[in-house]
Order: sequence, then structure tokens, then C-alpha cells
Amino acid sequence: MSPGRLHPEGELVDATGDQERRFAGAFRLLQEAIGQKAFPGAALAVTVGGKLLAWRGFGSFTYEADSPVVRRETVWDLASLTKAIATTSLAMLLFERGKLELDARVVELLPEFADGAGSPETEQRGWREEVTVRMLLAHSSGLPAHRKLYLAAAGREAMLTAARGVRLEARPGTRSEYSDIGFIVLGELVEKMAGERMDLFCAREVFFPLKLNIMYSIHKEQWMDVPPTVTDLEYRGRVVQGEVNDENASAMGGVAGHAGLFGDAGSVARFAACLLRGGGPLFRAETVELFTAPQGEPGGARRALGWDTPSAPSQSGTRFSTRSFGHLGYTGTSLWCDAERGLGVTLLTNRTWPDGRNQAIKQVRPRVHDAIVSAVENA
Repeated sequence: MSPGRLHPEGELVDATGDQERRFAGAFRLLQEAIGQKAFPGAALAVTVGGKLLAWRGFGSFTYEADSPVVRRETVWDLASLTKAIATTSLAMLLFERGKLELDARVVELLPEFADGAGSPETEQRGWREEVTVRMLLAHSSGLPAHRKLYLAAAGREAMLTAARGVRLEARPGTRSEYSDIGFIVLGELVEKMAGERMDLFCAREVFFPLKLNIMYSIHKEQWMDVPPTVTDLEYRGRVVQGEVNDENASAMGGVAGHAGLFGDAGSVARFAACLLRGGGPLFRAETVELFTAPQGEPGGARRALGWDTPSAPSQSGTRFSTRSFGHLGYTGTSLWCDAERGLGVTLLTNRTWPDGRNQAIKQVRPRVHDAIVSAVENA
């Protein structure tokens, strides 16, 4: 098997034997971050070309002395990586199959979106008719970042109705604002185009072909094998472990366009390697390029279609090239890919434990990425 190629089964060539020496700097930063309680545990995977250069667990599930140790195979709540790995992948496949036009108006594909909250305002109705699929993917639809829909709605259908009814806060295409609500709507739209729920579609069309240990729900008997994300005293009244952290996704039964996926770092790394080698066997290379390129609008926005790209300052650090794309997750997860170097970096943590107030990961993550780029370049 020549370098830069995947095994026929879809596995990366394991080249982790030298990881302790090669990535000593990045590993030390993660150990120090755990000691400083930026997060109790983490898993890191690094790929270049067809090689898995690093895959390792750090720390424990919680800060308790008897807490389980994180293994490299530990499964995490991927949070908003769901937007890129599941919802955007589904949109890419539908686009390639001619079932989804990026500039199609949402109201043409999902007529219920036109009604919104039943507002009689002419401006609001007119705005809703301008929203396109591309705008939902690029977070420029005018929908707000977040709403606590779960406080007033329960069940998947009620939550979808509530999401469709959220008022636009700006005219579509005039403002870039990262929006969970937009991806809940997009999730419903692509499910309608696919003719089935996204968990079933993605399992068959994305996760199984690449042999990824990524899924939308964890069997209850395996919950304790997943690091907890939060002690939720306001909504669920319990420790959230093995079930989705995001309250809106929870109210939807765990399957949503914006959150809900669980997976291990090695599987996320294999997904990244698929994109970095041109998308095969899932996508065409031109589709990957289209969806991961900055849109530039509105106002020079750096958002791609379902992905983000580096902007100063960036959680990808200071050394990723301009041909990079990635995504973050609220629970402390991230995936960044540098197409110029063929480099993929997956970092999964539960920085939200025991609550979501700790933001120390924002200082740790860029330094880890810089250390990884240095290690790869100086190998």
C-alpha cells in the first residue's frame, strides 16, 4: 500500500507508532490543559494524506479520582460537528444527485416555512420568501443564532414547527450569523428531499461506507461509556451522559440538523481524510471544493457551505492555510482540515463538564493546532 492511500476497507494507514515523540508538544499542551481544568478529558486524532499519525486519549471522564480513563476509542457528544458531518453531507449528496439546488428558495421545497409564526407583517413574509438553501448552509438566512424552543415545544414535529416559526432578524443575504435554528430548518428540508430521516440516510450513505463509529443515538447500556457533558439542573434535572447535550436536539428525540451525533476521534478523522483526498468514495472532488470554499457574501463573510474557514483570530490557530475549513461543537469538539497540507486535526473534549461556563478551551485549541502544524512540518 503506497503512502497517501487508504486501505480498501476505508481505514487509514496506522502510523501512530512515533506519535509520542512527534507530537510531544501538542500532547503536553493537552495534559497541561487537563491539569488546569480546561476540560477533564480529550481525544486527539491527526491525519496527513492517507496516514493516521496520531490517535490518543487524555485525562478522564470527569475530575473525580475514580473516573474512567479516556481511551482513544472513547465516544463523544459531537455537538455541532453534526452540522458538517451529517446535515452538510446529506445536502452534498442530494446536490450531486440533482435533488437539491443551492439557490432554490426554501419556501418552494418546504412551503410551511412561508407561514412562519403566522405574522401578518408584509416585510417578514417577503423576507421568508427570499431565503435559499445556500443561505441556510452559509448562515446568512437572517434567522437568529439560538432560541430555547424546548421550553415551549416537545416532540420532533412540534419542535420543527417551532423552528419554522422563528422570526427572521435581518433580510436574507445581508448578515452572517451562525444559526442553530437555520440548521434545524435545513435538517427538515433535506430529510424531505431524501424521503427519510437523516439518521437513517447518513448511517447508510455516509457512516457505513467509511466504516465510521458515528451515530445519532447510543444504546442505554452503553451510556456510561460516554463522557458526561453537563449536570443539567434547569431542563432535564440530571447528569447528561450518553444522550445529546443540546436541549433543542434532546426535545427532538436526539435526531436534528444542528446537533445529535456521537462518535470517536478516529472516525471523525477518517471522515476528514475522505474530504481531504477529494471526497471519494462518497463525493465528487468538485462538490467538496464548492462546499468548503468561503462564500464571501454577505460582506466578505468567511463561512463556507456548512463549514467555517479560518479568520483572524481563528480556533484553527495561526498556521492553517487559506485553503482550510473546519467546524466547532459546543461541548468542546472540533475538526479542522487544511487542504493545502492534506492535514486533518480532530480534537474532542467535554469542556462543558460540569457546566458550560468554562471557556478555557478557546486559548488551548489554537495552541494545540499550531503545535501540530509545527510537528508535521518538522517531521
